[in-house]
Amino acid sequence: MADNDYDPAGSTQMFRAFVDETPAAQAPGNVSTYGSSKSGSRTGVIALIAVVALVVLGGVIWLAVK
Repeated sequence: MADNDYDPAGSTQMFRAFVDETPAAQAPGNVSTYGSSKSGSRTGVIALIAVVALVVLGGVIWLAVK
């Protein structure tokens, strides 16, 4: 039994419309790539995690020696 409500070209048309969309305009000279924004905050978070790990490790060693 054929499903008369199914349009096999519908999803293809929606995909082509998505692919053919033009990207949002950016300011001249402003080049942004995926994952390049906010790299400074990522570095800060990594540094904070490293400091916390060192403090925890120091506490464990201090308790082990005590």
